[in-house]
Amino acid sequence: MPTIREQTQTFTRLYSEAYARFHRAIPKRTLLTPESFAVLEHFRLAGPLTVTEAARHMDRAQSVMSEIIGQLAGKELLTRIRDARDKRRILVWLSEKGRKVLAEETKVLCPDRLGAALAGMRPSERDALLFHFEQLLQAAVSFQKGKSK
Repeated sequence: MPTIREQTQTFTRLYSEAYARFHRAIPKRTLLTPESFAVLEHFRLAGPLTVTEAARHMDRAQSVMSEIIGQLAGKELLTRIRDARDKRRILVWLSEKGRKVLAEETKVLCPDRLGAALAGMRPSERDALLFHFEQLLQAAVSFQKGKSK
């Protein structure tokens, strides 16, 4: 029976090999600069914010944040909306296009290569792989929650 240490080493090797085989090649020309990506990702995580709130969250000058938001709105990645609770406030939020671009930019694996490999497995093997991978991730969440207490 392998030890936890041996299984950890095996999983690490397999994960590295899987990443090498299935990672998505990132195009050299992307729509987003690292700064633009960080702003969009921050909005995705924080939700709608005013320009001032976004500037505070990202520790940037309001004028700088306003310019970045203006550029991203010009590319139709962000949109301005009225706050339903206070009609005087204008919130900035991801547009539908912004959500799609962000989802594409954050893909790590190549769906075509991974799908082709999964197609070579029996349905029961695919189900078992996905089930156990989910179990591993749930165990990681449980471990992290217990550690933060």
